[in-house]
Amino acid sequence: MDAGLFFLVVGPSGAGKDALIDGARERLSAAGRHVFARRTITRPAASPGEDHDSVSETEFGQREAAGEFLATWQAHGLRYGLASSLLRALDNGQHVIANGSRRIVGALAARLPGLCVIEVGAPPEMLAARIAGRGRESGDELLQRLARRGEPVPDSVASLTVDNDATLAEGIDRFVEAIESFRGRRTVRRLAMHGGADRMAYLPSADALTGAAGHVELLASPGEGAVSRLKARVHVCAIEGALRAGEIGLSSETFAALGAPQGSQVMVRAIPPPRSRELLTRKIRGEALDEAQYRRVLRDVVEGRYNDRDLTAFLVAATQHLSDAEVLGLARVRANLARQIDWDERIVVDKHSMGGVPGNRLSPIVVPLVAAHGLAMPKTSSRAITSAAGTADVMEVVARVDLGAQDVRRCVAQARACIAWNGRLSHSVLDEVMNAITRPLAMDSNRWSVASILSKKKAAGATHVIVDLPYGPHAKIRTKQAALELAALFEATGRGLGLQVRALATDGSQPIGCGIGPALELRDTQRVLDNDARAPADLREKALLFAGLILSWDPAVGSVEAGGKRALELLQSGAARRAFDRIVDAQGRRDEPLAAPGAFTHLVVAPRDGRVAAIDGWAIAGIARQAGAPHDKGAGIDLLCKVADTVRVGDPLYRIHAASAEDLAACLERLHAGHFRSGEAECATGIRLEPPPVPLPWHTAATLHPTDEAAVR
Repeated sequence: MDAGLFFLVVGPSGAGKDALIDGARERLSAAGRHVFARRTITRPAASPGEDHDSVSETEFGQREAAGEFLATWQAHGLRYGLASSLLRALDNGQHVIANGSRRIVGALAARLPGLCVIEVGAPPEMLAARIAGRGRESGDELLQRLARRGEPVPDSVASLTVDNDATLAEGIDRFVEAIESFRGRRTVRRLAMHGGADRMAYLPSADALTGAAGHVELLASPGEGAVSRLKARVHVCAIEGALRAGEIGLSSETFAALGAPQGSQVMVRAIPPPRSRELLTRKIRGEALDEAQYRRVLRDVVEGRYNDRDLTAFLVAATQHLSDAEVLGLARVRANLARQIDWDERIVVDKHSMGGVPGNRLSPIVVPLVAAHGLAMPKTSSRAITSAAGTADVMEVVARVDLGAQDVRRCVAQARACIAWNGRLSHSVLDEVMNAITRPLAMDSNRWSVASILSKKKAAGATHVIVDLPYGPHAKIRTKQAALELAALFEATGRGLGLQVRALATDGSQPIGCGIGPALELRDTQRVLDNDARAPADLREKALLFAGLILSWDPAVGSVEAGGKRALELLQSGAARRAFDRIVDAQGRRDEPLAAPGAFTHLVVAPRDGRVAAIDGWAIAGIARQAGAPHDKGAGIDLLCKVADTVRVGDPLYRIHAASAEDLAACLERLHAGHFRSGEAECATGIRLEPPPVPLPWHTAATLHPTDEAAVR
């Protein structure tokens, strides 16, 4: 007989755990397959609430010392215990359901291979109303309860969230469905079958699960080093002897993606059909949904209940039709679905740029400026997707960026800031599902992005967020008016989330700085921090503007003007550079930088006399990527001109850097073939020249921005 599963039910005060457990007891007890744990509590037996075994502090301690408890914990001045006798029920194949605490998840996971955590949740306003309705807490006590957030359940532990935000009957339905969806553990066996991109799982024909689910979720066991979750389509394996009872076969691709060793065990959860199908259909038809409805839809998305076809239709509709109220509702729901980080700080700053402008690398300058002043700025940053470098790619040249939540806390304690890759911090199951569809189809919506961006900042614990909205003919936002409208939406949505957001429409008509590519962009930021005369003036000016606005949030600074002066002082004194070094050391300084600007170079020169009329940022970034950026950290472009510069035939426009002669040759072949042409003959190199207003005399020198020849040789 297979051992039973242990369901530990956790959730904040007011979530309604007791009511859901009582409802499940009525529905499940008669069959004899489920046992509902009775807790031992150091509370009088006549106290309101659950039925429990009441003991004194002394007796509780004696029982604990005698090994009578499977797990114990403290909360609200009381001690709680779950009896060791529950192990016998598990050995008899019964499933145990226990009201518990997040604090004991780790201890139980070490003892119980069949541990499943059911997290019961509800919107904050509903939690507050339920707690207030008890009449036991009010004022500060109520606020303290609402502010409490337990640590997230480890990825290695099977878990599922149940939203108790509707009627009690619907909440019980969801709770029972969640319990019954877990179908026990199976032993992994790799089969000599191939499914390509489709995840395939195979079960023996006699397995009871074969007729119960079209898709399953596989959850790797604790301590086996496998990825946590993977969704697969279930098939019956009719090959004689291929699978034994209790085994689950995986296609070669699924086995590799899961990462669990051959013969290891995984938890299997049958994925039920979506409960929000009607709501998703309404959105596809172009109707608006409210926050509670989006919560239901996105919860089903997170749980893998929808197929890719349904999700694609939903995302197309959502990216085309979102009202301001929907943007706020989506942001709230997404923030609640993400892992939360709390800070014991009055002000926690974060920054975001909508991107689309090469070289616009403000964070490695702004973050140390803010940290040098003393404000906390745990900056989460992305890697490049379509550009030549993301902030995380740039920072990775000199420091570790794959930080976990505890690493970020340590860095803020030591250096007041960090610049970390958001993949480990703010990435969620929802992001994973959505990105798998939106990125290949190049689906993008600024309004959808507002909800996504601010929800991540909220979940990361930010209180103040500054947003850069560059606009220009080659930027993601094309016009100033569009940028201003988006800025207003960012700020209004931020207010709805309880964030202070300042969004700025900035000039994105050309690249910022000189370097485009990780090592080259890092070089530019270092020159600014070092007060080097070769520092790009536009990058320095913009970074000081943003830092000054952030510092003005500090009541001790008080105004934007004072914030600007303070930022300039911190830069000129070297305090910002020292702060950057502290951040690098806290994150983990590399013994040697990953790369210097690539040694294989080619100079692109002006084909005739003229004036630089436009620089196509997308074309320039494309050339940098073709040269190897961002994967080759030293690859990229060093811009040697700016818009409005006057050049003579043969004057340098930019220098291409590559890590190898082969990469450089491939880049030049595509450049000469017109691959990066933007539609005008003179834009084949990404730079459009127009005739100078007057003929150039032979003694007139081209107006060029300084470059460090030693750094690019």
